[in-house]
Amino acid sequence: MASVNKAILIGNLGKDPELRYTTSGQAVANFPMATTERYKDKEGNFQERTDWHNIVVWGRQGETVKEYLRKGRSAYVEGRIQTRSYEDRDGNKKWITEIVASRVQFLGGRGEGGSGASQTAPAEADATPEPVTEPLVSDQDDDLPF
Repeated sequence: MASVNKAILIGNLGKDPELRYTTSGQAVANFPMATTERYKDKEGNFQERTDWHNIVVWGRQGETVKEYLRKGRSAYVEGRIQTRSYEDRDGNKKWITEIVASRVQFLGGRGEGGSGASQTAPAEADATPEPVTEPLVSDQDDDLPF
């Protein structure tokens, strides 16, 4: 049976991307992204709900994201949803769900979003991410963007 695992997000970065390299030299960037839904409740009042997503970008595209994106900037992210486990510093098993990006497009101008030119980070067609053995986002509560 066929299946599909695809996520498409348009939102704002919660903090500047962090760039790291694996032991073999493969670049990997990660950042939190907020998406906000606006809706009317039963009484007709407008409400907002913000969800936070962990974004992971591999290879040259990750390096480009680190170079051009900043906290608050709007971006389009396309990728797959992945849930994985890791052990924290105390040896406790933790789970994290993240979007592994295959495409990142910068929205707005060079400022904090808005309309203007957009730029797409080049994708690495033949880049195969290595299995991750350590957390890509901090397990400390004070690093959470919400």
